[in-house]
Amino acid sequence: MNTTETHHIVVLGAGYTGMLATQRLAHRTRALDVRITLVNPSDRFTERLRMHQIAAGQSLADHRIPALLDGTGVEFHRAAATAIDPVAHRVALDNGIVLTYDTLVYALGSATDTSRVPGTADHAWTLNDPRRARDFSRRLAELAHSGGAVTVVGGGLTGIEAATEIAESHPELTVTLIASAEPGSMMGARARAHLNRALDRLGIRRKVGVQVTKVLPAGVRLADGDVLPSDLTLWTAGVRVPALARESGIATDARGSVRTDATLRSVSHPDIYAIGDAAAVEMAWGRIHGTCQSGLPTAAYVADTVTRRLRDKKVTPFRFGYFHQPVSLGRRDAVIQFTHADDTPRRWYLKGRAAVFYKESVSGSPVPMFALSKKMNVSVTLSKGGRATKRKA
Repeated sequence: MNTTETHHIVVLGAGYTGMLATQRLAHRTRALDVRITLVNPSDRFTERLRMHQIAAGQSLADHRIPALLDGTGVEFHRAAATAIDPVAHRVALDNGIVLTYDTLVYALGSATDTSRVPGTADHAWTLNDPRRARDFSRRLAELAHSGGAVTVVGGGLTGIEAATEIAESHPELTVTLIASAEPGSMMGARARAHLNRALDRLGIRRKVGVQVTKVLPAGVRLADGDVLPSDLTLWTAGVRVPALARESGIATDARGSVRTDATLRSVSHPDIYAIGDAAAVEMAWGRIHGTCQSGLPTAAYVADTVTRRLRDKKVTPFRFGYFHQPVSLGRRDAVIQFTHADDTPRRWYLKGRAAVFYKESVSGSPVPMFALSKKMNVSVTLSKGGRATKRKA
């Protein structure tokens, strides 16, 4: 990939993965003739892993993307990509600018899917946007005075963390968690038992094994026809990825995620790399599902791989294995289930204060890591999966 002209790398998306890829690329390519452009609709860096804290009324630091990029030489465009021409190597932005690229890093992430159940988009709240999360927190505070009812739909990690955060911050509220499967079903029995004790301690009601068929202005309708009254409904069930890749003719799976090869390049357009939630990444044990734990390693790997290819050096396939399932249960409790590479539970787990300390240590704010990434290659991979991810020659 040697060239006598400046090589232009465009990164779409400035979430966890896009920011890390950008910072690491700037560091790794500083001695090369490379120009890097980062595109994101907002100039604020959003800590998606902490959105449930904002929703519960807590304040987080306000991090601006231009400040995080200071000293890197990266050009930032506050805009949204509206179209990609993978043949002409162009990206159209909603501010009228058209960027040309030599390498494109697709890091547009995912959002809560509000399209599948009628009424969700109109009457439910999500944790997709910090401004909406703050609006939700104000509604919570108002509702707490009258002791109203809050329903959290979705028994995954996001739903569990949101329900426990809300119940702990506003004990006057009646909080109900609706889940199609038992909350914490991916954990081992002992970790799941601690999780259920925490839900009981916080007074969180559960409706398990039921489906919501419609979200109403003041409640949710269940599959059996019953209507559960709800003053505020928070929807955390299901995710969707942007349609941009599919609409641009880039090979995607049925969900719209970019299909990648062993080095995270698009299988249809090798000048495009996909990372994080918007990438369909297959390991020997199966497909990676979207988490910060898996997303950051894809970002670091792509930054390193793009640099190695620019230097005409050999690259090795991406390898990743899950290591843990960290779940906060309010500010004073947590549970950590340690896992095999395929995310199935091991015997070991942490609970209580030890788990709180562990979670803050390994999945706290990524901003300090971004700062370090300007100067050095920061390790973000807890496990490459051992034998489970080794590819046969």
